[in-house]
Amino acid sequence: MMFVGFLGCYGAIQESQCLLGTFFTCLVILFACEVAAGIWGFVNKDQIAKDVKQFYDQALQQAVVEDDANNAKAVVKTFHETLNCCGSNALTSLTTSIFKSSLCPSGSSLISNIKEDCHQKIDDLFSGKLYLIGIAAIVVAVIMIFEMILSMVLCCGIRNSSVY
Repeated sequence: MMFVGFLGCYGAIQESQCLLGTFFTCLVILFACEVAAGIWGFVNKDQIAKDVKQFYDQALQQAVVEDDANNAKAVVKTFHETLNCCGSNALTSLTTSIFKSSLCPSGSSLISNIKEDCHQKIDDLFSGKLYLIGIAAIVVAVIMIFEMILSMVLCCGIRNSSVY
């Protein structure tokens, strides 16, 4: 991204059609990749949610079973604090160990932790918050379209300007 930004800035400063054309081409490629990734993510959102839940289960199991698994504990704590949940119904045998190892968000009670299943929260995140991700992607796409338009306007302006 820094390279693409450098092409745009330096091409505009030097009034170089070649650099601005390369900048435009890179923006088109990035835009196409963004659109493809957005479509792929929307089509495969259920599989992505399943993979995130599987990753959470593996990290939770590793954090509870192994005492020296600091990375796994950090991942699990991040999940718990971000999603405001604790544990999962799939791993109910580990819930007693979870509360003992203080992986749950501080200040939350045992009863609310049992009600707040992280698997359900992950599903809610991917189904309920998907529109926010879509809005952010649309904003980025609109900015990229403006960048492409302005780079071509500048490139054409350089070509049509008279040389002194």
